[in-house]
Amino acid sequence: MPDDSTDSSLNATGTSPSPIGLPDFGTPSAGGGAVSGIGLLGDVSLQVRIELGRTRMLVEDVLKLNADSVVELDKAAGDPVDIYVNGRRIARGEVLVLNENFCVRVSEILEPIEA
Repeated sequence: MPDDSTDSSLNATGTSPSPIGLPDFGTPSAGGGAVSGIGLLGDVSLQVRIELGRTRMLVEDVLKLNADSVVELDKAAGDPVDIYVNGRRIARGEVLVLNENFCVRVSEILEPIEA
């Protein structure tokens, strides 16, 4: 019958387990420590473009545009808009008004196109 007083930290050989070396996963200090994980992307610039629709216009008509001009697009109000990152279409979404500001809610992430 086993002795209940045995130290449970002993391994099968009866010795204490030896520590293994792991990298420090602690949070970096605010003083400029190493950044890891998603934090590496914090200062990466991306060009994001939301395309509400398209139209074709003559240069003559473009020159006549002013602040109150209305340009008809090929999409109806409420249609999904295309979201581009660095010139590549990655998602579709819907335009919302939140606190008197326009915003886009992503509704669909598009599958990558095999090249």
